[in-house]
Amino acid sequence: MTILILEDEEPAARQTVQFLQQAGLCATAPPIVRSVAKALEWLQANPMPDLLFSDIELLDGNVFSLYERFRVTCPIIFTTAYDQFLLPAFRGNGIAYLLKPFTYEQFQEALAKYHLLQGSFAQPAAPALSSEVVRELKEALRLGSQPTYKQRFSVRMRNGLFILQIEDVAYVQADEGVTFAVDAAGTRYPLSGTLTEVERQLNPAHFGRLNRSELVNIAFVEKVEPYFNNRLAVKLRGKNEVILTTSAAQTPEFRRWLEG
Repeated sequence: MTILILEDEEPAARQTVQFLQQAGLCATAPPIVRSVAKALEWLQANPMPDLLFSDIELLDGNVFSLYERFRVTCPIIFTTAYDQFLLPAFRGNGIAYLLKPFTYEQFQEALAKYHLLQGSFAQPAAPALSSEVVRELKEALRLGSQPTYKQRFSVRMRNGLFILQIEDVAYVQADEGVTFAVDAAGTRYPLSGTLTEVERQLNPAHFGRLNRSELVNIAFVEKVEPYFNNRLAVKLRGKNEVILTTSAAQTPEFRRWLEG
């Protein structure tokens, strides 16, 4: 059985290999690719693997850009910290979606689904889904169709707790290990948890990722303009003029998010 792992985080890659070996699927570690560019090179130079474990945010961008450029015909088990990508994942060959950090039991469930559906995957020339695969996808989408997102933050300030409504947050920023919610006036409110943890609590239709350290609320975006090195400059509404920038890697996904 040939397996390919797309993962840019070393601890996550080691865990996937460990779980695969624990499940008895590989005596030696399968190839691990950490970027979209390297993944494209590998797929072009090698036969299609039997199974692909795929993170979504790689070193040089979103992995869906790879699947738009190269037709992957094997099943994919997504391993990621971003639950807002559930629907795009299942539009392709995704059969399972493991949200980090995941356990070995969850890993086994994903493998069990792979073995169950192994004989039902569409052939490359016939991109039709079997009824069993359709049932699995509908069930997965039903479970994730109505997520609950945070409505307010309870922020601990010097004089007590301050209640910050989500609609008043212009952007969220990670700065020197601390995550802050910033309102239109530029006031910063320290939050508990990492930026990724906070992002999971916010509605992805309202908050989009600009780069590794910032999220922005679409309600406060006034103007978006091209910036240096394939980036975008995002001007925000408010008393103080604030301009944020996307990273080059995040720009394509941010464009898609802007279009809704």
